[in-house]
Amino acid sequence: QLAESGGGLVQAGGSLRLSCAASGRTFSTYAMGWLRQAPGKEREFVAAISWSGGNTYYAESVKGRFTISRDNAKNKVYLQMNSLKPEDTAVYYCAAPPRLTIATTESQFEYWGQGTLVTVSE
Repeated sequence: QLAESGGGLVQAGGSLRLSCAASGRTFSTYAMGWLRQAPGKEREFVAAISWSGGNTYYAESVKGRFTISRDNAKNKVYLQMNSLKPEDTAVYYCAAPPRLTIATTESQFEYWGQGTLVTVSE
């Protein structure tokens, strides 16, 4: 089970940090990812991190602005979002692919949180 938190309203140029808490004892064997869905658009990949945290992957649109990280001792994954833009407005989802696999496209993710809304104003 995945539960996101940390969404909210922020001005353009600001920062937010999203958190995702995972239940279960095998968190450290799952890669994790963040995806988002803007109003009227399809859900898209944002970032992913390997189960050890040693490898990270980003969509071009967020490279250099967003950072994904994880704390396996706390069963949590984070998304630090800096220099936010109005086009970053979306519902952000935490997700996990099958165990010991990496995912960078929506169809590859198997487990999903409920999402948290991020709104970036002008």
